[in-house]
Amino acid sequence: MRVLALIDGEHYPPVVRFALEELRRGHDVVGAAFLGGTEKVEAEAHEEVYGVPVVTAPDALSALTRALERFSPEVVVDLSDEPVVSAADRFVLATAALRSGARYVGADFAFDPPRTLVRPVTPTLGILGTGKRVGKTAISAYAARRLKAGGTDLVVLAMGRGGPEEPELIRGDEVRLTTPDLLRLARQGKHASSDNYEDAVMSRVTTVGCRRCGGGMAGETFFSNVPAGARLADSLGKELLIAEGSGAAIPPVAFDAAMLVVGAGRGLTYLRDHFGPFRLALADLVVLATAEEPNASAEEVAALKAFAAEARPGIPCVATTFRPKPIESVEGRRVFFASTAPPEVLPVLVGHLRERFGCEVTGSSPHLSDRARLREDMAVARGSFDVLLTELKAAAIDVVAAAGEDAGVPTVLCDNVPVAVDGQDLGALVEEAAAAAVERGRGRAA
Repeated sequence: MRVLALIDGEHYPPVVRFALEELRRGHDVVGAAFLGGTEKVEAEAHEEVYGVPVVTAPDALSALTRALERFSPEVVVDLSDEPVVSAADRFVLATAALRSGARYVGADFAFDPPRTLVRPVTPTLGILGTGKRVGKTAISAYAARRLKAGGTDLVVLAMGRGGPEEPELIRGDEVRLTTPDLLRLARQGKHASSDNYEDAVMSRVTTVGCRRCGGGMAGETFFSNVPAGARLADSLGKELLIAEGSGAAIPPVAFDAAMLVVGAGRGLTYLRDHFGPFRLALADLVVLATAEEPNASAEEVAALKAFAAEARPGIPCVATTFRPKPIESVEGRRVFFASTAPPEVLPVLVGHLRERFGCEVTGSSPHLSDRARLREDMAVARGSFDVLLTELKAAAIDVVAAAGEDAGVPTVLCDNVPVAVDGQDLGALVEEAAAAAVERGRGRAA
């Protein structure tokens, strides 16, 4: 195994040489990157001192980057220590290593790049997120609708924490799933609010649903059936495959271009710290979601845009928010609205429903992902509504729609439509990212 060592001048050179010789017992140590430090080094770091070729640079990241390009290691072993590198610095170095496809290992830690287990023939657009509840599925559904309307024949590959035991093909472009259909699926033990159902219902496209369990810091999952699902999606002969991540987990599927959805309300840390920069490095388009007051201040949105521009000069970055859109008419009806939106955002969404769709919202709940509190909110509003309106997430079917059926009250599903709030054309940016995926995918096949 080809190993690149990271070394510093705070260790006495004979000690570093000893460590390198120990490392050589089981590995092919192809070189070292000198990260800095002068306390115990008098001469310039070079091969005569350490016994292996050494790459130096003005800073630690530049040294590692140059060494990665020169040696193409499979593993980067960090033999350095503080004060040359801090814990935060190590995430920067790990991002560079993982981005190159190398494992990053230290004395008591190890980070592996997310595996690519399937390389589809179909051009593939990845949709990644910095975490759960950032609006990734809503963005994916929007992208699917927009591209379908433009004539693209596509399939969405979704992976979720409530996905099916075996990859599930839904011909959403041919069959319209209704709330009673979803209730029947829920009674069969399926999570009928999983992302693949949301994509199929809201966008009327073909979807393949998968499951996954466990999420690593860099996007790997412990277990999933996504590879089988990806092979199924790839066999359909579509023009484009949209591979949708789950939370911060990255699909183990090679993608030709990617969109990164960032929850603006989570703050800069989700993009700047830890493996946020790793995900940013994979992206061709950044979508800042829920980028409006009270969820995120103008200053927070500006800071996110500034960091993206600094880390990835020239990358498109669009600020968006979401607005609810019932998929059936609720005009003139008394409505109870269930959402996963934060409590402070709920009044904005309720006002939009009243003004745009002409309904009277007599009750609402931000607790769609908290079944006990959701039931409490519905009990308080009992008798005041004649329609249940819910996002297709979390407890939408097994709690909201089930309660509606028991009470003889219809349940209408509600889409979350992304809207740009910074004057940019979100649809055009999505089309550009998809066009890049198709162009690169076709280039692979040529």
